[in-house]
Amino acid sequence: MKKFILSLIIGVLLIPTTVKADEGMWFLMFIERLNHRDMQKMGLQLTAEEIYSINNHSLKDAIVQFNGGCTAEVISKDGLVLTNHHCGYDAIAELSTADKNYLKDGYWAANKASEMKPSSLYVRFFVRMDDCTKRILARVNDKMTEAEREKAVNQEIAAIEKENNEGGKYTVSVRPFFQGNEYYYFVYQDYKDVRFVGTPPESLGKFGGDTDNWEWPRHTADFSMFRIYADKDGNPADYSTSNVPLSPKHYLPVNLNGVKEGDYAMILGYPGRTNRWMPAGGIEQNVKFAYPAWVEGAKTGMDNMKKYMDQSAALRLIYASKFASTANYWKNRQGMIDALSKFQTSKSKAAQEAKFNKWANKAENKAKYGNVVATINAYYALTNEKSRHDNYLQQLMRTSSFGTIGRSLGRQLDAYAKADGPKRIVLAPKIIEMADGFFKDSYIPAEKDILTAQLKLYATKSVGYGIAPMVEKIGKENNYDYSKFVNAAFEMSILTSLDKVKAFIDYPSDVVLASDPLYLLSNDLITHMNNKSDAVAKAQNDYGAAFRLLVEGLRESKIGTIKYPDANSTLRLTYGKVRSLPADKRNDAKVNNYTTLDGQVKKYKKGDEEFDLPARVLEMNKNKDYGRFADKDGSLHVNFLTDNDITGGNSGSPVLNGKGELIGLAFDGNIEAMAGDVIFDPKLQRTINVDIRYVLWVIEKYSGAKHIVDEMTLAK
Repeated sequence: MKKFILSLIIGVLLIPTTVKADEGMWFLMFIERLNHRDMQKMGLQLTAEEIYSINNHSLKDAIVQFNGGCTAEVISKDGLVLTNHHCGYDAIAELSTADKNYLKDGYWAANKASEMKPSSLYVRFFVRMDDCTKRILARVNDKMTEAEREKAVNQEIAAIEKENNEGGKYTVSVRPFFQGNEYYYFVYQDYKDVRFVGTPPESLGKFGGDTDNWEWPRHTADFSMFRIYADKDGNPADYSTSNVPLSPKHYLPVNLNGVKEGDYAMILGYPGRTNRWMPAGGIEQNVKFAYPAWVEGAKTGMDNMKKYMDQSAALRLIYASKFASTANYWKNRQGMIDALSKFQTSKSKAAQEAKFNKWANKAENKAKYGNVVATINAYYALTNEKSRHDNYLQQLMRTSSFGTIGRSLGRQLDAYAKADGPKRIVLAPKIIEMADGFFKDSYIPAEKDILTAQLKLYATKSVGYGIAPMVEKIGKENNYDYSKFVNAAFEMSILTSLDKVKAFIDYPSDVVLASDPLYLLSNDLITHMNNKSDAVAKAQNDYGAAFRLLVEGLRESKIGTIKYPDANSTLRLTYGKVRSLPADKRNDAKVNNYTTLDGQVKKYKKGDEEFDLPARVLEMNKNKDYGRFADKDGSLHVNFLTDNDITGGNSGSPVLNGKGELIGLAFDGNIEAMAGDVIFDPKLQRTINVDIRYVLWVIEKYSGAKHIVDEMTLAK
């Protein structure tokens, strides 16, 4: 144990003992050494051991990564899990039908037998981690190309993961930090029998829709609930009716006292990605080339989905999840453009790099660091127009199911056509299952319109960098109107219906597949996306090495002030306080750090897609029927603000008080600080959270599911 602690301390010698309270996404095992004293001064009442322990239960044991992309927390002794509504969206949509639309109407399981299993949903518990920096870096040297370096690193990673998975019991992941200057491995345990327990109706769970997304003041019941099941011994197990609710090592008690300005707030979760070391050239590329293309491409896909989603509940269900995901990032990227431009982030980064470059070219540093900034800038200059091209193409692939069908269903049919008889017997049912799922999530008229619009946008807006050859040829022949080609291609293709796929399985022909227009188009797009010139390949190689040296040099010179690793979907802790924004006439609250149900009702627009409310909510608010969940001021608080440092992936993370009790659920950030993934703004950065009392009010008072609340341990 002493050696373990020592290795961790050595890895962070550059990190001071005094740090800014609100900024930083910290490893839990560094809390005692780096943060604990500051956290105590702010209101923490737990020991570092109660937050993170390898040998005893601790807060970490109640925090799970939810289905690989969000965070959730265990809140009862029977494995009840709380996360965001938008995190459970896919699973809820899958279980819904036009007749039983749980997204639209909400749902609460009356008992455990009524809890439903989505086809694929898992949670991941964090077990432990360790430093493997020295071991991995011993395998590389400065003479290696980036490809050679990556190969050597991956070989060592594979060995480390195998050594620590205990014969498959655990999932082990080795991750780079500080741009590959440090490495740590993480041991996880996955549970795959996770069942849907309940969710509020979409009118509450998505109240405000895209209009309010990333905005404050906010009034959203962004939560859903699931339950983890295990075998009788508490081990992970595939779905079975004999499985039982998991008895967790730790679960979070729920506090009903509410919050006030300045209260301590701590968030544990799995933030996805930050890029706070990003060079000035990267920020400039994103603002001027990549993100505008992303925004335009996403909007094109959304517009074409929306016109079909408005036609029927069934079509809305088909595209609900894809639309929501696309819309979320569409607004995020536009917010990033605005924020990074407003705060001139690239200018401040360029000033830092100029200072670094001066240090780098001192005699004692020049050999190692002298060309770093010039190499990085050359890479961005070469790839600016390519990044615009790539983002238009990526949005085509993300919003059109047929943009990548060559890589999915097409590849499987190709393998089937080339296989012998016995292999075909094995492959056939798998392909049919894949195709069935694909066509259930697609509506051909919509897909034709999405693909047509995206092809035109990609072909006409990707200036300065060559587009995919097939797309260019068709465009030139048809004045860049792709409707004729798409209509004909969908008629001819074997990839447009389950019946056609089944017919191909009965009479497979690699010749037929090789001439299929949608298969050819998809492969053309994918191949072009993955191709790069020798000049770009060399620039990427040089950039990889230079960026790693930039981060190393910024830390060594102390010109760089970031003392915590970038987020990369590993468990982190961030701490801060409940903190208001400047007074806002749109918010009826006495202090602009919370919102109320009264405020939500004031936004109500009957029949509006984003701002409609159930009649029962209106009636209960009129009667002030808040029960035990009312605040001391008599109102029902809905959402509140903290100044915690979070990003995507933190969605669903628990907000905890100084005792480690649940006070809220993180679900968003504010658009004023949208540059937060690149640069932290201590004045404006806020986390938007659902007040746990509102969550319980929706479950118990509005939905009548008191039995769910009764599972929890309530503190007051």
